[in-house]
Amino acid sequence: MTTSTVAKKDIQKLQRAIVDGLEDVKAQDIVVFDTEHLSSLFERVIIASGTSNRQTKALAGSVRDAVRDAGFPKPRVEGEVNGEWIIVDCGAAVVHVMQPNFRQYYNLEELWGDKPVRLKFGAEKPATKEAEVPAKAAKKVVEVEGSLKRSNAAKKGVAEAFPSKAQVKKTLAAKSAAAKAPAKKAAAKKTAAKTPAAKVSLTKVTVNEPAKTPAKTAAKKVATKVAAKKAPAKKTAVRKA
Repeated sequence: MTTSTVAKKDIQKLQRAIVDGLEDVKAQDIVVFDTEHLSSLFERVIIASGTSNRQTKALAGSVRDAVRDAGFPKPRVEGEVNGEWIIVDCGAAVVHVMQPNFRQYYNLEELWGDKPVRLKFGAEKPATKEAEVPAKAAKKVVEVEGSLKRSNAAKKGVAEAFPSKAQVKKTLAAKSAAAKAPAKKAAAKKTAAKTPAAKVSLTKVTVNEPAKTPAKTAAKKVATKVAAKKAPAKKTAVRKA
């Protein structure tokens, strides 16, 4: 690994530590500028705002602690007495913690802001042992669920390969019903074919019967008339006797 690569990683590590320190105390409008081409004394200028003297002092202290915890030398701090504009000299990076009115008046962005550096705010911090426990538990749950799914799939495969007696009977009954279905359909068709003939015969009987009824009525009337004519003759014979 070359010296330039090591130096680049060191400045990135220092920059990340400073930004983390500012974020821990809720700094506002954090910006980072690459000043390597402007000055040989430092490579980064970082500007952030605090709403009060108390917050600017807390921001400066948080940056100092974060840089020291990251393994860098303890920074020098200037302007901490009044808290209006505090400078934290971290060696390769200089941090300006300012109240909004001072920041607007001195406008350091115009002086150093030729090459802004993009930041990833809220970067994830290294996981602690407490955070590892839920992760391990979640991993175990996933493994158990996967094992259960594989087990259920295996059981399903065995059940399909070796069906029970009830399943065999059910399958045979279904096949038998499917085989009988065409015969039932043929029988139904035959019944439907016979039904119109039966209806026609009934219709014929119904039609013929009314035709015969008037002839019987006429014969009965003639017999009645004959009987009526014979009745006076019988009465006369009775009288003569």
